[in-house]
Amino acid sequence: MRSFSHFACVDWSGAKTERPDGIAVSVIGPEGPPALLTPMPRWSRTDVLAWLLRIAQDRRDMLIGFDLSMALPFLDTGCYFPEWRESPDSAKALWSKVDAICDDDLHLNATSFLNHQQTSRHFRHGGGHVGDLFAGGIGRLREVERYQRITGQANSASCFNLVGAAQVGKSSLTGMRMLHQLGGAIPVWPFDPVPDHGPVIVEIYTTVAALAAGLPKGRSKVRDRAGLKHALTRLNTATPARLARYDDHSTDALITAAWMKQTAANPALWNPPVMTDEIAQKEGWTFGVV
Repeated sequence: MRSFSHFACVDWSGAKTERPDGIAVSVIGPEGPPALLTPMPRWSRTDVLAWLLRIAQDRRDMLIGFDLSMALPFLDTGCYFPEWRESPDSAKALWSKVDAICDDDLHLNATSFLNHQQTSRHFRHGGGHVGDLFAGGIGRLREVERYQRITGQANSASCFNLVGAAQVGKSSLTGMRMLHQLGGAIPVWPFDPVPDHGPVIVEIYTTVAALAAGLPKGRSKVRDRAGLKHALTRLNTATPARLARYDDHSTDALITAAWMKQTAANPALWNPPVMTDEIAQKEGWTFGVV
């Protein structure tokens, strides 16, 4: 199993604004505590893309986790968007399609995709608007999301549900635009082979890291220094200097970066026994779910 010298977690956001409050980036190196990267005034999604391109150019051995779903459910129906003739046939084709439809949307937003005549039919939108092809209940799930629920590792939400605080659809679609525009500069596991050197991007779920850090189910968000110190101590990691603000985006990023450093050398995390090649290419997988 290859090694990494640095680890980063990006807590992502699907908010429409240019610089959402919800984006946080944390990096931890061979020594010392994790640290937040804090551009002024705040991160934008295009800022994160530019940062990734610099990491790619530097060829730094960094494992970078993004808290978003990198594909939509496919295996349950054999299609991302049943009844749409132009439905993509792979995750990377999906990224391309989302970015093309949203070409005029500023700040890597995905509004046009959610309003598209065909794709909008599959989502539960706000304001009581439910697409006629929304699956009902909690919505369609990827195989990894279904597996997380069955095994109790996480209470994953459907990307097709855009309602409520737990919704992840908007952030995932904006993330797909970012991945497409990255243009293969950094390999994305499990869609790409893991190279011997250089950076790699993975999908992470910050709740998995929080549970590994000893936080209880249903109360995995940390919003003070004492909670952050407790979690990092469980991960054998020093606590960073006092933060300007202890919001859960920042603490999620710090805890997850530390968790990635502790676990990335475990071969089992790179070879989930239930992840087939088809799942890997159509739906992807959440790093750390085994």
